[in-house]
Amino acid sequence: MMNEELEILMALENVKNHEVVDIPRDVHVYRNGFRVSDKKFIKNYRLSKDLATNLINLLNPLLNQRGSVLIALNFFATGSYQANVGNSKYLGVSQSTVSRCVEEITEALNRPEMFNRFIKFPQNMNELNQPRIRFHRKYGMPGIIGCIDGTHFAIVPPRNDPEHPEHIYVNRKNNHSLNVQLVCDENMQILHVNARFPGSSHDSYIWRNSNIEPILRNMYDRGTEGYFLLGDSGYPLRPWLLTPLAHPQNEEEERYNETHRSARSTIERCNGLFKMRFRCLSKYRVLHYTPRKASRIINACIVLHNMCIINNFELPQDGDDVQLIEEDENDIFEDNKLIHIYWMVGEFKGESYITLDNVTDVGDRKTRYNLEKSIMGKERTGFDVFCLTAFACLSYLTQVLV
Repeated sequence: MMNEELEILMALENVKNHEVVDIPRDVHVYRNGFRVSDKKFIKNYRLSKDLATNLINLLNPLLNQRGSVLIALNFFATGSYQANVGNSKYLGVSQSTVSRCVEEITEALNRPEMFNRFIKFPQNMNELNQPRIRFHRKYGMPGIIGCIDGTHFAIVPPRNDPEHPEHIYVNRKNNHSLNVQLVCDENMQILHVNARFPGSSHDSYIWRNSNIEPILRNMYDRGTEGYFLLGDSGYPLRPWLLTPLAHPQNEEEERYNETHRSARSTIERCNGLFKMRFRCLSKYRVLHYTPRKASRIINACIVLHNMCIINNFELPQDGDDVQLIEEDENDIFEDNKLIHIYWMVGEFKGESYITLDNVTDVGDRKTRYNLEKSIMGKERTGFDVFCLTAFACLSYLTQVLV
């Protein structure tokens, strides 16, 4: 009995002398975030614990709090509304804190010292030859250094701006989006991104107005030939940009198209993987930000995506992840079928392509949307093709006559 009383007195004395430490919320978030299993951590943040630690160390000079990285990663990973992210039992912060953290980390990842470190187009012959060799080994197609494509990211309808009116963000499916140009290598590492263009912009227009086309043109003009990007039929054929043959005439041309399709599928799989990894960008989510902020969130997620690729971190897939990739690829295939309707019209301009987006400067935008909407979602008949072709021809003739 005496021993029990002595133990109680000693315990009370320890409690009395114990110094109570007020743990800052940032430390609370940081510790709780890492205090889960590896599997749960990857599900919450889409990075491994080692990669997340490396990221925090890289960003540390740019941050006010370490915990903000995990909060932003959870938003990028899940695409949940900010209030839901904050209410997570692992984080437990307010919606305003989530908003601040997302903005802070997004801006930090867009800083040149981070952005240029992880998103780099080949700058010299050694860097150009590495993907060229790997593409050749993997697909048997010589000279390829990357694949290019545009992919859409949904945004909320922006406020009307005289310089950037709301309607220019409406894409061919009548949704508001950004059309983002991506170039990737054979390992799905993204070498170039242009996330500045609204959803109504066609891939070929973005290509002509991005800084990647002049780089390749200058290389060619200086005598560096035999280095190509692969693009779909929405892009113009150039000595540095290979597109499919419109009407293959023999077995060799059909084999070229098949090899082209196989190699170019890399960018489609890259788009699917990227959106699967960071679900704030998936087709089932909408970025509730201005176009500029949405663009910078996309850039930030690409930095994180490339970190994963460079460090050979493969995201464990569940059923939802596989479905996301399949649906992304089906969407791209549907878009390409629509593009190919206009091959014959392109011959009037001496080009290998033309789409409705090429003639948006002439004709009425609303008519164009209604015409496409009437065709999307149902089987296209010969009459549908005739109407679309006639409309494109009429728009082209209007452009020539005016």
